[in-house]
Amino acid sequence: MPHRRILSLWFPRLGAERLLRMDRGYLDAPFAVVRDQNNMQVLASLSLRAEAEGLIPGQPLRDAQAMCPQLVTRLANPLAEAHFLTVLRRWAGKFSPWVAEEPPNSLVIDLTGCAHLFGGEAALLLQVEDDCTDLGLSVHCGIADTVGTAWALARYAGQPAPMTRTGDAIDQEAYATRARAVKRRNWERGGRPPGIGTGTDAPNRISAPGKTHSALAPLPVAALRIPADTATALARLGLRRVGDLTGMPRAALARRFGRDLVRRLDQALGSDPEPVSPARPVMHFAVRLTLPDPIGLEGDIMAALDRLLPELEKRLVAKGRGVRRLRLQLFRADATMQTIEIGLARPSAAPDRIKPLLIMKLPEIDAGFGIDCIRLHAHVTEPVHARQHRGHIEAAADVQARLTSNTRLDDLIGRLGARIGLEAITRAHPADSNIPEKTSHRVAAAWSEPAGDWPRAPTPRPLMMWPPEPVMADDAPAPPARFRWRQRSHVTAAVSGPERIAPEWWLDDPNWRSGVRDYWQVTTEHGQRLWLYYAHGGTMSSGWFCQGSFA
Repeated sequence: MPHRRILSLWFPRLGAERLLRMDRGYLDAPFAVVRDQNNMQVLASLSLRAEAEGLIPGQPLRDAQAMCPQLVTRLANPLAEAHFLTVLRRWAGKFSPWVAEEPPNSLVIDLTGCAHLFGGEAALLLQVEDDCTDLGLSVHCGIADTVGTAWALARYAGQPAPMTRTGDAIDQEAYATRARAVKRRNWERGGRPPGIGTGTDAPNRISAPGKTHSALAPLPVAALRIPADTATALARLGLRRVGDLTGMPRAALARRFGRDLVRRLDQALGSDPEPVSPARPVMHFAVRLTLPDPIGLEGDIMAALDRLLPELEKRLVAKGRGVRRLRLQLFRADATMQTIEIGLARPSAAPDRIKPLLIMKLPEIDAGFGIDCIRLHAHVTEPVHARQHRGHIEAAADVQARLTSNTRLDDLIGRLGARIGLEAITRAHPADSNIPEKTSHRVAAAWSEPAGDWPRAPTPRPLMMWPPEPVMADDAPAPPARFRWRQRSHVTAAVSGPERIAPEWWLDDPNWRSGVRDYWQVTTEHGQRLWLYYAHGGTMSSGWFCQGSFA
C-alpha cells in the first residue's frame, strides 16, 4: 500500500496580494492590510515590498507608519478573503480531487496516487509555484506523509528558529555566569537550531516517504501548530526543536503543557490519524434557453418557461430537492439583464405550482430591444423527503391525506408573497405560557406548518385582546357596579369569575409589575362583554384595567 502523501499550500500574503491583483497601481509601493485588534489597528497582511521595509504582521499601524511613511493601507475584508480562498481551492482541484481549506490562508491536498501525473512531487511543486506566480500570489509548499508535517514544512523548512528571550542570552546573565556561556551550544542561547539555515543549505520541503521523524526533528516546536504561549514555555525549558520532544514521556508533557501538545505531536508523527475532509460540492440547479432571435411578447416568454420548468423539475427530483426561491434571469440583446425572483410557501419542483407565480411577474418584464436568453436558477432549495417502500396502513393514510388536504393554502401564500413578500404573511402558533398576551406568537406562514390543537385555557379567552387600558372604578377587589372606560360610563349587568393569574417570577416583565391579577368577565347593560382584571399591586399601585372584549 503506498504511503499517504499530503501537500500543504500556505499563502502568507493572501490578504494583501488579493487586493493588489485588483489594483496593480500599488505594486511598487509598500502595501498592507489592516484589521482591528484590541481597540487598535494592526497589520494583518503585507506585500513583499512592505516586508522589505522591516514591517511585520501584527505590528501596530502607528508604529508601521513611523517606520515607513509611504505605507499604503486598506481595511481587511474577511468575507472576501474567505471567498478568494474558496476560489483557490477550486484551482487546486487540478492536482487532486481531495482538497480542503484551512482558513484563513492555507489549503491541504491529499496527493496520494496523483503526483505521478505531473512528473513526480518535485515537478508538481514547480507547477504549483508557476501557477501562483501567474496569479500574482506568494506560496510556500510542503509535502509529507501527515498533515501536521506538511503544514510544518510549508511554514518552517528553511526558516530560522524564532528568537525567544529566555534568560540564556549573554546580555541577560549575571557577570559571574558569562564565562560559562561560551561553552553552551549556540542554539541554546537563542540562535538557530542545527540544520535550520537559509539559502543553499535550506532543507528540502519534500519529506521522503517514511521519513516523517527526520523531517520534523530540526524544526522549531512552533511547527507543531501549538499556541504561542506553549511554545514560549517549552523554549524556557530548553526544548526548542521538535526532536527534543519526541523522546520525552507523553504523560509528563500532558501534565505540564496539556493534552493538546501531545495530540499535535502524535498527529504530526502519524500516530494520531488526521483526515483531510474536502468541501462538499455545492448543488446547482439552473436551466437556460438560448433563443435564435430576440423575443419580447409575453406568449413567447411563457412558451420558453414551458420548456424550462420540466427540465428544472427533472434535476430537482433527481436530487430530492424542492424550490424555495427561484430567479428568472432575462438577458437582453443590448447586453443588459433583468432579474425577477419569486418564493414558494412550501418547497416544490412541480411546474404547475411555480409557473403561476412567474406569470404574476410577467408585467414587470421590460424586454427592451428583445430577449435572447432566459435562465431559471433555483438558488434556495430544500430537501423533499420521499419514501419508496410503504406499508398498507401508511399507503391508506397517504390516500386519505390526498383526499382531505390540498395545496390551495400554500399556493395562496405564494401568490400573496409574490405581491407583498413572504415575510409579511404570518400565522399564530400556541406558546407555552398562561400569561394572556403570551399564549401565542407570530411565525412566518411560508416557513411553518399550521398549528394543531391549541391548549384549552381554564376560562374562555376574549376574541379581541389589546394592551391593558385603565378603568376608572373603586379600588376594591370586588367587581365594580359602575365604571368608566374609554371616556364612557358603564353599568355592570352580570359578572363571571374570577381567574387568578400570577406573573412569571423568573422573568422581569415591566407589564406585570402590578402583581397578581384577578380576571372577570363583565357584561354591561348595553350588551358589551368585557374582560376586566384587578391588579393587586406589587411595585406599582393596584387598580382596575380592561384587556379584551368577547364576541
